[in-house]
Amino acid sequence: MSLWESTLQRLWRDDTRISRVTHVERLVRGDGVTEDWPSWTPSPVLERLTELGITAPWSHQVAAADVARSGNNVIIATGTASGKSVAFLLPCAEAIAAGGTVLYLSPAKALAADQRRSLADLGIPGLRAATYDGDTPTDERAWVRAHANYVLTNPDMLHHAILARHASWAGFLRRLRYIVIDEAHRYRGVFGSHVAQIVRRLRRVCAHYRSAPVFILASATTGTPEESAAKLTGLPVRAITEDASPRSALSFAMVEPELTDQVGENGAPIRRTATAEAADILAELARAGVRTLAFVRSRQGAESVAMSARRVLGVDAPADPRSQGPPGGGEPPASAAPPPGVRESADGGTRSLADRVAAYRAGYLADERRELEAALRSGELLGLATTNALELGVDITGLDAVLITGWPGTRASLWQQAGRAGRRGEDAVAVFIARDDPLDTYLVHNPGAIFGRSVEATVLDPDNPYVLGPHLCAAASEIPLTKDDLALFGPEAEEVLAGLVERRMLRRRPRGWFWTRRDRASGLTDIRGGGGAPVQIVDSGSGQLLGTVDEAAAHGTVHTGAVYLHQGMTYLVDELDLDEGVALVRFGEPGYSTWARDVTEIEIRGVQREQDWAPSATVHFGEVEVTRQVVGYLKRDVRTGSVLGEQPLDLPERTLSSRAVWWTLSADAAESLRKDDVDLRGAAHAAEHAAIGLLPLFATCDRWDIGGVSTALHADTGRLTIFVYDGHEGGAGFAERGYAAARDWLTATREAIATCECADGCPSCIQSPKCGNGNDPLSKSGALRLLDTILERKPDRN
Repeated sequence: MSLWESTLQRLWRDDTRISRVTHVERLVRGDGVTEDWPSWTPSPVLERLTELGITAPWSHQVAAADVARSGNNVIIATGTASGKSVAFLLPCAEAIAAGGTVLYLSPAKALAADQRRSLADLGIPGLRAATYDGDTPTDERAWVRAHANYVLTNPDMLHHAILARHASWAGFLRRLRYIVIDEAHRYRGVFGSHVAQIVRRLRRVCAHYRSAPVFILASATTGTPEESAAKLTGLPVRAITEDASPRSALSFAMVEPELTDQVGENGAPIRRTATAEAADILAELARAGVRTLAFVRSRQGAESVAMSARRVLGVDAPADPRSQGPPGGGEPPASAAPPPGVRESADGGTRSLADRVAAYRAGYLADERRELEAALRSGELLGLATTNALELGVDITGLDAVLITGWPGTRASLWQQAGRAGRRGEDAVAVFIARDDPLDTYLVHNPGAIFGRSVEATVLDPDNPYVLGPHLCAAASEIPLTKDDLALFGPEAEEVLAGLVERRMLRRRPRGWFWTRRDRASGLTDIRGGGGAPVQIVDSGSGQLLGTVDEAAAHGTVHTGAVYLHQGMTYLVDELDLDEGVALVRFGEPGYSTWARDVTEIEIRGVQREQDWAPSATVHFGEVEVTRQVVGYLKRDVRTGSVLGEQPLDLPERTLSSRAVWWTLSADAAESLRKDDVDLRGAAHAAEHAAIGLLPLFATCDRWDIGGVSTALHADTGRLTIFVYDGHEGGAGFAERGYAAARDWLTATREAIATCECADGCPSCIQSPKCGNGNDPLSKSGALRLLDTILERKPDRN
């Protein structure tokens, strides 16, 4: 019996599990294609790889290594566990043997630490690898700068520490031969745009020290890899996309949790949560000895899944590994079976199955993360609930199954996560568990949107002036800017520079542009944040810093009176001081949650493109200004979801200059719908919510990256109008991608609403978890009629 068949029988063997397996996709095993090692491979590298059992490279590894060694930039865009690390190791090791240096960039510290461990295990003579990140002790940093020839870091450290103090790195940069950018598909949206400008600053500083390193990018399979890599680096890049590595057979199931007897707002039925479903499946697989990784969208969700799975397995203990340390022991010896629910540890003691399930997320100390990774690799852990921190190429072999709790944002991420299973060469299982969300609901009923489809192209916009400006300031503080530098930073650089001079952030002199301030220019922007200085969340009783939140998000999450959750504990916000950037909180269990309500207005500043779909409908793309103000919050009973009351708030307006896609409906068409008793406000509002939920299928974004506004009569258009806009200053490319796929996007939106099994609308179709108007008004039937009119299709008459 296959692993999938035994898993299916175990999890859905009786009527107690009502959740449905809506589809199973079986991917067959594939054989690999090898080639001879390149003739120039350094002998020590060849010897060490052979000792480790790597007797011949896959053909894509050789192709990528040869392209890089020839002096051309290259991106390796192949599947998970396809050996991309070996492809970039070969030319890098040769360069180091000749006295050169290598800079390795990853989006997460865990991946850099894992690469560092792999290099140490190889033990290549003369290769001195070291990580340089926030976990590197201060006394080690000077050694790294002076002696390491293979430095592993992340964009944040490159931005704040290396480029800002490039003189301290002069020797390393002068000998720099290769820059490796790992997991390049993760650099998308505003974050990717920031990293693209950091890379341009790095190229400029390298040129200052007379080096011109070759870029080697490693990525999951992605659409248009050459274009994405060229945008990221600002240079031509060749792509290697033919994956010649072997592939384990994979059974991929789509699961939709059942509807419960509970109802939420507007009487909508509530579906069982994806995290509860994941916890039960994780526990069942742990009982069977199936080594499983459960991906969960949020840090709190990962903790919740681990804790619930442990409870199911018999111990009501905290899932936080810091409370007990990582699970110990190994697989039980065959000669002495322990009692049910217990595994024997290597030291002769016993540990319950519950102790072999844990959580993994950002926020843990570095040593704790490394111990958890080692425990999962060794088999001491049977189950680990994690955020996407372990989606990256951390070397974890021996996994049998992967649970994916909610759509991870892109098909590329989905396959990265699913690819973590089966790395021993054995058959593997992946299970996608749908959240109560329009996109997830659509996918479990339309598996063709995932399987057999190419993955998305990475969306980034380095020319966004709101991204470009701070990096021009940082570049000028590193080395004064000259006219010759402008081409490096893109066509918008000269105009943005003029604005910076006018605001007295830079000073123009005959020799170029100079940074005029005493503070560090690299501090002008948070490359991962949403804009504005972060607000610190402080426990007023102990003075402990609990965490931070972007200033933009603080209005809706840590306003005065808000209920704030942290590591499973509930806090009440006593005061939000935006001037000081502090939210003071205290521990409490009020029995209710809070939900911010806001008002949003949108003004069209310019139309860049538009197309008429019919005499009644037009789709547009252009520049908008969004004004948003949090005006109050609802208190809701945590058990029933019922509204207990509403409190007003006096918070300042926030203005966002961004880009949007919007649809308009002619007055005649709107009047026709009104005569058919369609509630236009509710119809537009419902269609807006569902469209936002489905956009991540067509653009590499999350629904939290975008916003929307709908109105039965907009002041600028004079028509019924539905807007979807990028939630980042200057835009992030998501709305533009939506415009390009507008018809397919709205068709999928209409189908997601129509196929949802609820009667009048629920979180699976038209309700939004971030609606500032309390999901009122909404009309499911009206949204279908409205979308039929926009798409020129005849309405269903059943």
